Formats: sequence, C-alpha cells, structure tokens
Amino acid sequence: MADEWATFGADLHLELRGPRLRAGLMDALREAVRSGRLAAGTRLPSSRSLAVDLGMARNTVADAYAELVAEGWLTARQGSGTRVARRAEPRRAEPRRAESRRTESRRTEPRRTEARRPESSRAALRRAEHRPGVVPAPSPPGRALPRSSAPAHNLKAGTPDLASFPRAEWLKAYRRALTAAPNEAFGYGDPRGRTELRTVLAEYLARARGVYVRPERIVVCAGFVHGLMLVGQVLRSRGVRDVAVESYGLGLHADLLTGAGLGTPALPFDERGTRVDDSGPLASAGAVLMTAAHQFPLGGALPPDRRAAVVDWARASGGLVLEDDYDGEFRYDRQRVGALQGLDPERVVYLGTASKSLAPGLRLAWMVLPESLVGEVVAAKGAVDWVSGAPDQLAFAEFLASGAYDRHVRAMRLRYRRRRDQLVAAVAEHAPETRVSGIAAGLHAVLALPPGTEQDVLRAAAWNGLAVQGVNQFRRPTVPATLDGLVVGYGTPSDSAWPGALDALLRTLP
Repeated sequence: MADEWATFGADLHLELRGPRLRAGLMDALREAVRSGRLAAGTRLPSSRSLAVDLGMARNTVADAYAELVAEGWLTARQGSGTRVARRAEPRRAEPRRAESRRTESRRTEPRRTEARRPESSRAALRRAEHRPGVVPAPSPPGRALPRSSAPAHNLKAGTPDLASFPRAEWLKAYRRALTAAPNEAFGYGDPRGRTELRTVLAEYLARARGVYVRPERIVVCAGFVHGLMLVGQVLRSRGVRDVAVESYGLGLHADLLTGAGLGTPALPFDERGTRVDDSGPLASAGAVLMTAAHQFPLGGALPPDRRAAVVDWARASGGLVLEDDYDGEFRYDRQRVGALQGLDPERVVYLGTASKSLAPGLRLAWMVLPESLVGEVVAAKGAVDWVSGAPDQLAFAEFLASGAYDRHVRAMRLRYRRRRDQLVAAVAEHAPETRVSGIAAGLHAVLALPPGTEQDVLRAAAWNGLAVQGVNQFRRPTVPATLDGLVVGYGTPSDSAWPGALDALLRTLP
C-alpha cells in the first residue's frame, strides 16, 4: 500500500476536517472549487489513487465523487476522468485565517544600523555561481591523501539523483512543445515568463501544494537564487532594512540578501523548530525567509501554531514571509504539508523550483507574488535581463500538462523513500547510538553526533573518500554552536553509487 501511494496518479492537496471521511472529503473538494484553488477543467486523481493517498476506502472516494457530480461540482466522462465542472466564476478567495492567539502588535523603532551599499546584480551573480563547498579536512597523521584526489562518494545535500532525470519523457515533451510553439515564442517575450508555463503552473501549484494563485501573479526565474535576488532588490528599494533568516540554512541565501544591502538577523531555534516571537528579530524586520514545509537542513515542518503566528506577524506589521518550498513534493507520510502561502496570499511570497524534483541544470524556478509586488519584481527582472529559455519553459509546460511530471515525482518519491529506509536501518544496525532525524520529507537526513565530535567525523569521512557536510556548516555565525551532526544527502548518488556511499558513511560513524 505504501509503495502504491508513492507512485500512482496525480497529487492533490486537501485538508480534511471532522470524523466523517466522506463528508470531510466532499467539504474539502467543495471548498477547493468554491475558492477557485481548483480551476474549472482541472482533472482530479482517480478514486483509487486518492483513496490510497488519503488512507481511506476506494468506495468512500468514489461515492464522494459521484455525489459531487450529481451536485454539479464535478463532471465525469468515460476516457476523460473526473474534472472540476465549469461553473460561474468563483468569488475571490479570502485568505484562510490563521487560528492562533493573536497578541497586541507593538510597533518598535527600527534598529539603527549602518547603511549597506547594495551590491550590483551581476556581482552578486558572479559570487552566487561560486557556491561554497566542503572545505577539505586534514587527513589523519601519516595517511595523507593526494591533494588532487576527488571524493569517491558524494552524500552532500542539495542535489537530486541526476542519473534519474527523465530524458526520454523530457525529449518527447520538448518535441511536442517546439512543434506547437508560435513564432513569437522565440522572441524576447514577457519578463514574467511564457504564459503557457504560468497557466499550467498555476493549476499544478493549486492542486498539489495548496497555493492560491493566478497565472498573472507568477514570475518564472532562472533558479531560486535569481528569485531571491529580485525580491531582495525590491525590498531594499522599499526601505526594508532587515530580512530575518533561520538559525540554520544556506549561507549563500543570507549572503545574497546582505549583498542587496539588507541585514539578516537570525531567528531563535528550539526543539520545535524556528521560533517566530514578534519580540525577537522579527520586531525590526520587514520580511522573513523560511523553509516552513521542511526546514533546511535540520528537517521538520514548522508547527501549525508557529505557521499561524508568522502570518499574523506579517499582517500586523505589514511585513512579508518569503517561503522557500525547495522540496515540497517529497514527503513520505500520508499527506504533504501545504504551502504557507495558502494562509495569506497577500503576505507570503512563494518560491518554488524544479531543481530538486527534476534537475538544477534546467534553471527553472517560479515565484507566486502578492499582487502589490508583481510590478516591482517584473521591473527588476527586466533590468537584470535573466530568464529561462522559452523552449525550456514550453517543454516544462508540456511536461506538466501531460502528467509526466506527476508520474516522475511519484516514481522518485518511492525511490528516495526506499533509500531513506535503507539509511535508517543501516545506521540502526551499525551505530545504534546515532539518532536519525528530519526523515519525514526531503532528500536528506540529519545524523546526530556526540558533542564536540563533528570535525573528527568529517575528517574520517574525508579519509574514507566521502563528501558529506556537518550541521555547523549551515549555522549562522551569530548562533551558538549547540548541535553536532552530519547532513546526509541520500538523494544525491545514482542508484549504482548509493550502496558504496552508504558503506563509506557507516565506516565514518563513531
């Protein structure tokens, strides 16, 4: 059953409430259609696929579909599947109110900091292209490795299994897209990106990630870094001084914001994840950058009360939440965590990418922007003049529309979950004292180490020809060092390289 859930059908994000399964499913579908999140004509998963995803009987889903067809919410035709019926234009969705204890907002004077000179976009690009890697660790005495030798095994987080890129299906999509492409598609085009891609992205993000979106509010960009640079420039031009960041994360992202002239105070972190108290760094920040669905690198989703609290802060202060949904497709329990953007589309900037689900070399990413931000971001993008190529955008649009993307994601979800299970089992057998965390989602796991041993273990990894990263490589400089561990990217190796990489890891652990 678990394997079926990972591979069969298309993804559909629903939030079921109440004890009655059929009534809860029908209410969730009605609300998704009524609010406009599921647009007319959207094809729904088969009853079998949705039943496996939600952990309920197939007849329950089939009966719910049949009743919604009778009510006019859905249509069902032989060979066409079940689709959202074409009805009167739905009302504009009111943002889902965060259920939280709202405290009286206190306005404080912005912290006086020395003004930073914004870095040019091209200079930031040159620096961004040189991503920091693992600093080579010294070898044990008497057993020095040649300087030119590259690691035999790679478990660094942040890259998918590139050998599994769906070349044949992508080529088919590329051919179909080029055949149907109008001549004007090969011109300079709309800086927001091809309308074909933005249209199918809107449908997919609403269906699979719970995002409230219209095509005109999507801006296609050349990777997450590109999108973050554009948003950073716009925030600085608006007079924002600080963008709060998580205690642990990619230093590159904070550096890009700093290069735009923004401060990056670190939010505190505890056993439940990132703390979003409005009396801390958020008090003076104009925005916050978060990996809410799966914190990078420590794992775990932002708890519901803190999701609600950070959106409440944005509403009360006029700030923005920058949501980095870098691997939202890869969650291995029954229901994926929906995008934070669904709580308030006017206060959350949603940033997604194909770098983890397909390959970073495609340079395809997207932003779903609040209406008030679209014009400024488009203007900044036009000035920088970066864009993913129109043929690649059209191919990705075809890949999405044909269902090939859903099939690929589900197949990879099963493959990565099997690797995760193998990792957990092997560590439990060879190093039972080592706790493995952050495994509910994503392409990496965190292996806890005894205090003060992280650097020794990294040196042992280098001796074993293993490229892997320590938790403290992702710690912000102002955050005290309280954790030791390894961030293991089990999604990085190919299938053939995975067994050897796992063996090297086991030899490394204390």
